[in-house]
Amino acid sequence: MYLFCMVIFPIVVIFFFTSILNEGQPTEMPVGVVDEDNTATSREMIRNLDAFQTSHVVAHYPNMNEARDAIQRNEIYAFLLIPKGTTDKLVSSEQPKISFYYSSVALLAGSTLFRDLKTISTLGSAGAGAAKLSALGKTPDEIKTFLQPIAVDLHMVGNPWANYNIYLSTAMVPGVLMLFVFLITPYSIGTELKFKRSKEWLDMAGGNIHVAILGKILPQFLTFLCIFYGYEFYIYYVLNFPHPGGVIPILLLGLLSVTACEGFGVFIFGLMPSLRMAMSVCSLWGVLSFSTSGATYPVFSMNPMIEAMAQLFPLRHYYMVYQIGIFNGYSLYNCAINIGALVIFTLLPVLSINHIKTAMLKYTYIP
Repeated sequence: MYLFCMVIFPIVVIFFFTSILNEGQPTEMPVGVVDEDNTATSREMIRNLDAFQTSHVVAHYPNMNEARDAIQRNEIYAFLLIPKGTTDKLVSSEQPKISFYYSSVALLAGSTLFRDLKTISTLGSAGAGAAKLSALGKTPDEIKTFLQPIAVDLHMVGNPWANYNIYLSTAMVPGVLMLFVFLITPYSIGTELKFKRSKEWLDMAGGNIHVAILGKILPQFLTFLCIFYGYEFYIYYVLNFPHPGGVIPILLLGLLSVTACEGFGVFIFGLMPSLRMAMSVCSLWGVLSFSTSGATYPVFSMNPMIEAMAQLFPLRHYYMVYQIGIFNGYSLYNCAINIGALVIFTLLPVLSINHIKTAMLKYTYIP
């Protein structure tokens, strides 16, 4: 149990998440086309759509119903509908209607293909407009100004590649590692009651519950700390994830993450000295951390009560320290509150450690 949950599974999780997103963004996602116009202009639009890095035209359908069925069968994520007469209306300065349909069951695929389909639809009208203006004798600069009066100069700060590996692996992997710490901590204490070794355990510590807990947690702490530091070395110095904050915030965050989760695990077992209940609460806390960390949905946009409760999860403070001190490179002074919260989680066992001693001496394990 300890070997798998402290070493093997964490290593598998690290390589699983970082490798499944190693391309940064999904590419060559399958899309379909319903080309009822079948002209040189419509075929050029289809070729341009296929040329996008994230889109790949895999099928042509005779009508919209078959294309919709293909989406429902998960054969394609989206399709472009070019109705008959589109080219004629473009040439005659009318407004043809080009439709595109996409599935948002997979959020990333849907939003990415929406961008490609909208771009190709806009480029189709712009191409016809440019040809007409050129025929009227307009210069290339005049045509460009008419078609795109405002030029957008986009700069993505921190992650200019829009690499989803950087966005997700830096929150998902620590969350899973912290979940393992949450579970193993109460498990290791609760098994002393389960296998009726609690009094012997305390005798080995001279009756001092602080020594007993420290001796129990220290080997786990060293193992999990090595796993955390190995993970951070792998993503920052092997995969070259951006970390302008430097090495000190990285080392501090790894240390506080392990101690905070272990402190929380000991505290929960002290509140409810039952192996089953303590592990259930810790697993629930670890799973809910993914939703309240703010990595996928901003916490300030949640219900105010949920926003307040988010501060009760160590992963939330981990993510805040990461994005402020490591990802953006600001001083740790700017995330002092979050560092303080992790320290408080580390010190929580002070409130319930005496209850653990009482449980070890008097309680009987009930399955």
